[in-house]
Amino acid sequence: MSTISRSIPRTDSPAKSAGKANYLDDIQIDGALHARLLLSTRPRARLLRVETPTLPDGYVTVDHHDIPGANAVRMINDSWPLFPVDTVEYIGQPILLIAGPDVAVIDELIAAVTVEYQDLPPVFGIDGAEAADSPESFVDYHLEYQFDGAPGDSAPGPTGHPREEPRGDLAFTITETFDTGAQEHIYLEPQAMAGWYEDGRITVTGAMQCPYYIHKALVTIFGWEPDRIRVVQATTGGAFGGKEEFPSVLAGYVALAAYKTEHPVKIVLDRGQDIEISTKRHPSRIALASTVGISGFVQSTRADVRLDGGAFEGLSSTVLQRAMFSASGVYRVPEISVRGRAYRTNVVPYGAFRGFGSPQAFFASEMHMCHLARKHGEDPLSFKRRHLLHQGDRTITGGILRDPMKMEEMIHSAVTQSEYDRKRAEYEQGAGITRRGIGVSLFNHGCGFTGSGERDIIKARVKLRSHADGKIEVLCSNVEMGQGAETTLRKIVAVTLGTAIGNVVFQNPDTDQVPDSGPTVASRTVMVVGGLLHKTALKLKDAGPPRPGRPVEVEANYEQPPEIEWDQSTFTGDAYPAFSWGVNIIEIELDLLTFTIRPLTVWAIYDIGTAIDERIVIGQIHGGIAQGIGYGSTELLEVRDGAFQQRTMTDYVIPGPLDIPEMHVELVFNPYHGGPFGAKGVGEIPLTGSAPALGDAVECALGTEIHQIPLTPEYLEGLVRSEGGAR
Repeated sequence: MSTISRSIPRTDSPAKSAGKANYLDDIQIDGALHARLLLSTRPRARLLRVETPTLPDGYVTVDHHDIPGANAVRMINDSWPLFPVDTVEYIGQPILLIAGPDVAVIDELIAAVTVEYQDLPPVFGIDGAEAADSPESFVDYHLEYQFDGAPGDSAPGPTGHPREEPRGDLAFTITETFDTGAQEHIYLEPQAMAGWYEDGRITVTGAMQCPYYIHKALVTIFGWEPDRIRVVQATTGGAFGGKEEFPSVLAGYVALAAYKTEHPVKIVLDRGQDIEISTKRHPSRIALASTVGISGFVQSTRADVRLDGGAFEGLSSTVLQRAMFSASGVYRVPEISVRGRAYRTNVVPYGAFRGFGSPQAFFASEMHMCHLARKHGEDPLSFKRRHLLHQGDRTITGGILRDPMKMEEMIHSAVTQSEYDRKRAEYEQGAGITRRGIGVSLFNHGCGFTGSGERDIIKARVKLRSHADGKIEVLCSNVEMGQGAETTLRKIVAVTLGTAIGNVVFQNPDTDQVPDSGPTVASRTVMVVGGLLHKTALKLKDAGPPRPGRPVEVEANYEQPPEIEWDQSTFTGDAYPAFSWGVNIIEIELDLLTFTIRPLTVWAIYDIGTAIDERIVIGQIHGGIAQGIGYGSTELLEVRDGAFQQRTMTDYVIPGPLDIPEMHVELVFNPYHGGPFGAKGVGEIPLTGSAPALGDAVECALGTEIHQIPLTPEYLEGLVRSEGGAR
């Protein structure tokens, strides 16, 4: 273990654990008005008439007429309108807001608004999109790759067999489809935002991951110069991707209301409305067709990745790209082709969620490998190990895996600890009402933005400011949202400079004070931004001492590693500068009376380079595994006639304390040369492996094939009945 990995007390823990941290709803804002949204009750309709009641003094409406700039929320493009003009596109789309001093009065006024609709034919789900006369997709991508003498093409696998065989030596082909559902973030703190208009400037503050995303969105909405917009992060109670793009929408509402009323305006969603109108994980349907040769090696795979994007594109195109880049898992396939589409449907826009497309793809690819193995008459793990990528191999996009690979070491550790071989053989012969199963998943996650996004789009910049009293300010736009970034970034600077962490100051980002170092997403905060802070701290060492009243300030800008090559037009090259890797083994108990799954134990091994703080990393892993188990089992989020059926934490069931299995976590030490002290990304990868390992464990217990998640009792009972009973 590296010295820097030794855990220290989290710097944000004292205030949060004592209940003294002030989240937005805790902050009393003098003279603030409250805002409530009028939501569409139709999935798709023309707005024929919107009539508001006579408003008391001090109350105002805000809608598209009040936008001084563009009626667009700036994301990847401007296709998401802040307010509808002629049509609504999903149930829950905000039509207008009413702001005023009394929430109860606002609620009465909202209830008195008359909306006359002319219904239009809606489209629901991937089935509905594909059944439409002209399926509408936001994006339609194609990726093809064939290995042709690239590094590692003829290298033997761990069994000593060649990892490629002559074409035409065909044993069988399997074509199958996998479905994954939507997932709700259930962050501790619901969406919340407040805005001011003072001295010709707009200021907004609230729960967020990406201050500069909001800044750019408000510049578009107001059509103003950037220096007239200020964004300040408030203490943020969890996010998981749900506070990446959606806060830009809420910020637009409060900013316009503050501009119109010249009063501060605050909006805090309750849990039900948060679930109703905020973004979710994209539902997916992934078809995989693979050919396997007589000697048991996959020769080719065709993948068709389809996502339900919801009503507006948002971030769907980049979520789709990451899903496509994960379509072959961690395995070497000599010929691979992938098509990806994200469909437009009349439901809440789907968006960022921890893993960003890879959990959907890894569920499909891991289950597919299990099914190929069984067809070949081989244990799934043995089959997977023979196909593992190795150092020097090329990825699905033709990038080179340059760094040392420790997957075999990680698998051996997990198998030994869990007694996988013995239990697998025993559980596959199980009978009776209560069954045991054990399953395994192998996975990775690219660190940072895809392709050349860090260089061409984000262009991260950080600063350090050193004062004569020995204090060093960290100036970057990345946020603490419960994941430990405040501690880890301060720790990187402190260790580099050889000073106490108490001398390093990290404030919630304020766009008036900090440069744009990019969003707090994509497993990039420690590797990319922490790496820049490490470089900046080294510069600070050589910059000379500060004097009273004259601090020393140094900065660093992102530079893409020279070995990284990427062609965005063809999706070829190094999709990521580095990957983190993982192995999960899950043991379960399955009750054939209730068809409920009880996870018993998880063995989880990860290569995240160097842990900057081991306890923080293990905490991230525990949370991610639990979230992935929920994704794979209990977290059902159904759409019926355009509306989500689960609206509370009573009917949308996340794993509780009694549902969390015993977890054994191990980190392998494999420093990455491009990260600070050897660190790679850890934020997203812990979620990815749970669902496929859970699916494999259920297949072990039942002797039947799994093709969708969540694994609800209803699905499992129907599966067993359709196949004439469990094994």
